[in-house]
Amino acid sequence: MAAKNSIYDKMAFFYTENDSLFEADYPLFPNQEEKKLIEEELPEEIGILTLQNTVLFPGVVMPITAVRDKAIRLVKEAYNSPGRLIGVIAQRNINIEHPKQEDLFTCGTLARILKMIRMPDGSLTIVLQGRSKFEVVAWTQEEPFCKAKIKKRTEHYPSEEEARALMYNLKEEAFQIIDLSPNIPSEAKIALENIESLSFLIHFIASNLSLDVAEKQNILELDSLKEKGELVLQYLSNELKILELSEEIQEKVKTDMDQQQREYILRQQIRAIQDELGENTFESELEELRARASKKKWPEEVQKAFDKELNRLSRLNPAMPDYGVVMNYIEWLLDLPWQEYTTDKFDFSRVQRILDEDHYGLEKVKERILEYLAVLKLKADKKAPIICFYGPPGVGKTSLGKSIARALGREFVRISLGGTHDEAEIRGHRRTYIGALPGRIIQGLKKVGTSNPVFMLDEIDKVGNDFRGDPASALLEVLDPEQNNTFRDNFLEVEYDLSRVMFIATANTLSTIHPALRDRLEIIEINGYSLEEKMEIARRHLIPKVRKDHGLKASNIKIKDDALKMIIQNYTRESGVRGLHQKLAALCRSVAKEIVLHQRKQLTISPRNLQQFLGVPRYENEMYRSVDVPGVAVGLAWTSVGGEILFIESILTHGRGRLSLTGQLGDVMKESAQLAYTYLKSNCELWNIPYEVFDHWDVHLHIPAGAIPKDGPSAGITMLTSLASLFTQRLVKPALAMTGEITLRGKVLPVGGIKEKVLAAARAGIETIIMCRENKKDVEEIKQDYIKHLKIIYVDRMTEVLDHALEPQPVKNARNLLPESKRENQPEKAGWVS
Repeated sequence: MAAKNSIYDKMAFFYTENDSLFEADYPLFPNQEEKKLIEEELPEEIGILTLQNTVLFPGVVMPITAVRDKAIRLVKEAYNSPGRLIGVIAQRNINIEHPKQEDLFTCGTLARILKMIRMPDGSLTIVLQGRSKFEVVAWTQEEPFCKAKIKKRTEHYPSEEEARALMYNLKEEAFQIIDLSPNIPSEAKIALENIESLSFLIHFIASNLSLDVAEKQNILELDSLKEKGELVLQYLSNELKILELSEEIQEKVKTDMDQQQREYILRQQIRAIQDELGENTFESELEELRARASKKKWPEEVQKAFDKELNRLSRLNPAMPDYGVVMNYIEWLLDLPWQEYTTDKFDFSRVQRILDEDHYGLEKVKERILEYLAVLKLKADKKAPIICFYGPPGVGKTSLGKSIARALGREFVRISLGGTHDEAEIRGHRRTYIGALPGRIIQGLKKVGTSNPVFMLDEIDKVGNDFRGDPASALLEVLDPEQNNTFRDNFLEVEYDLSRVMFIATANTLSTIHPALRDRLEIIEINGYSLEEKMEIARRHLIPKVRKDHGLKASNIKIKDDALKMIIQNYTRESGVRGLHQKLAALCRSVAKEIVLHQRKQLTISPRNLQQFLGVPRYENEMYRSVDVPGVAVGLAWTSVGGEILFIESILTHGRGRLSLTGQLGDVMKESAQLAYTYLKSNCELWNIPYEVFDHWDVHLHIPAGAIPKDGPSAGITMLTSLASLFTQRLVKPALAMTGEITLRGKVLPVGGIKEKVLAAARAGIETIIMCRENKKDVEEIKQDYIKHLKIIYVDRMTEVLDHALEPQPVKNARNLLPESKRENQPEKAGWVS
């Protein structure tokens, strides 16, 4: 069985003039007919006609073509019966050619055959009118056609007010669709307007909606007319939105076409007027471009690219979209500083003076710049170095790049790579894309107008990557001296020489930089500043700057050294001086307020009145305090904001020799503690410690400031000293601190962060420091004026550490750690008291 496909654009199909099936003798479905149907009794058994791709609703007239043998037999028998009644049910899967009973829905429509026409191919075309909805109770026959016992399904009508509102909304939505759709004749409005039955209106619209069989069947099976109407209304709304969007798109396309035609006509008129007035014409623009190109000193490859694009431009109409793309490319070629270089200034004393003016300390960096200048003076075509300043925030990495450019007499350009995810940010977009531009490297060179600037790549450690590409991989070519003389931007598509550009990258950490990229960089570490260096930087640079920024004179504010030291130690905690700059600015603002409001001419800032201007101190520095119990040693720690001293405490409790560690220690630090404990147990006879005590006492080792995570191997000798002091009952010598890694063989290994650790010890009142002999070279790099009062002991083995760290005799009233059963006849040994 095949049925005519129903789509909404054929909503009034039974009014088509050329369709002989639909004549005036098939009325819409008057109210009185609906009332008869409600009271009409259904036959107990009826022949079932299956519909393949549609659903018949009560009251709706539909043409059907019967092609299957079963369907033809059924139609003939039903047409010749008295009532011409037939049951119509849709099949669940439209792809099944010969459906069985289980392939059919159980809810269908009782229909009357209004007309039957025999077709030349043997098939029958019939016109059906839906009557009532029924439910299959049981299948009674399958051959020669299907028959089933059925029962009537009654529909529930809404209240009169709800029915009126529902009919109004359905008709309004349908009218709007008819107005927007060009394929629906206007007579369809009249047909809808004349429908007074809510049931028929819903079924009529549902029958002509562009829905699949399952959706239409769902509408048919609903017994509540209210729910059925609301569902049909929802489908109508969706259809209306699609039509409105389609109308909007068509209108926009039409408007765009009209605008393009208008612009073309106006351009032609402008060109004619320009020709008459002798003003800039297309030909004069081409001549201007050729004149600019004649002054450029660019490679032959670029000249060929320029000539090719200029010839292409001369053949294009200015109204064409490609004209702007080609003109933009030519403008970029002309604007770039091909083989244009600034002259370096080789006055070494001037360079040294400028670097010292802008930055205090940083001797390694300044020495590297002077070395580069010296080589450049001897070999003019020397390739520029690729330098990376690595260090914590606020130490002056970015400002140092500006100072280098000023000292060399070069232009300075900076781009921030933080958060960059797109490779095109480095290499540019290809010209096939709308709005394509060169990468930020080429854009930077155009901005400064020279091919040998100081080019700063800020935050290179924060470059990301995603589906748009890996910018770090694109930087490999830029930052390789062997490749960057032939750098090729995707937009330019010609080679550009970057070998004379002095690239300076900055990073806060090296771990996130691509390994291949890190290999190309000359790493110069810029450590955090010491207290002494911060005070010098504040005196030379920060205080004059913030004073000038706030309109103060030197006579208006005087900051004592003690107050400046207190600001650094108690109001900031950082490696650099950015926070210090902010606190000094806040201090100047407070002083300015005092001068304006209270007519004071000068204020002296001292530790006494500092809190009045900056509030309560935020930080407290750990200072050395004398210790009178065994088991406490002082270590040195490195942090991102400088060095700190670290107290390590240990105590004994009765137990079975377990070691407990607290203080939020990392895995490496826990391993160091275990290593120190194991070494002490295995070599206990060296310090006259009976081995039995390790089986009768538990050890608890703790590092204060438990909320702060701690890790690293440098506390190894400090932990060993704390444990040895505990088991020998000998105090650690006063004002002594230490740092170093330990091994099971008893060796002391070097550690990092020596400068910060030593300066922290000096600030905390430490007098003696023990460290690995291999760290001596790190101590020699520290300015001796800062550590002249410190005594530094260099060691190679852990036995040396304990010889220097522990007092020779135990404390008074030292505990005897042996169990009572073994104390008899126990000789007094060094380190033990009976």
